[in-house]
Amino acid sequence: MLVQETIRPSADLRNHYNEISRQCKEGKEVVIVTVNGRADTVSIAYEEYRRMKARIELLEVLSEADDDVKHGRVAPIEDTFNDLRNLLKG
Repeated sequence: MLVQETIRPSADLRNHYNEISRQCKEGKEVVIVTVNGRADTVSIAYEEYRRMKARIELLEVLSEADDDVKHGRVAPIEDTFNDLRNLLKG
């Protein structure tokens, strides 16, 4: 998924906040805010932030699972299903 990026000076946060907010929410854009010509912060819509955070958390769990498999920290699937059944039974 390609994300449209826009670069804006920090003064625009003060002078054009509503426009930047609209860019992020409606245009699904990432706004890179610069200070003295250098990237300083990034502004994104809250919903996009939540989606990105969820994807990152899922990737971390998958990475941990992959590491477990590589290092032999696994259990037979039958044991896992039995544990789940017991949890669901209460």
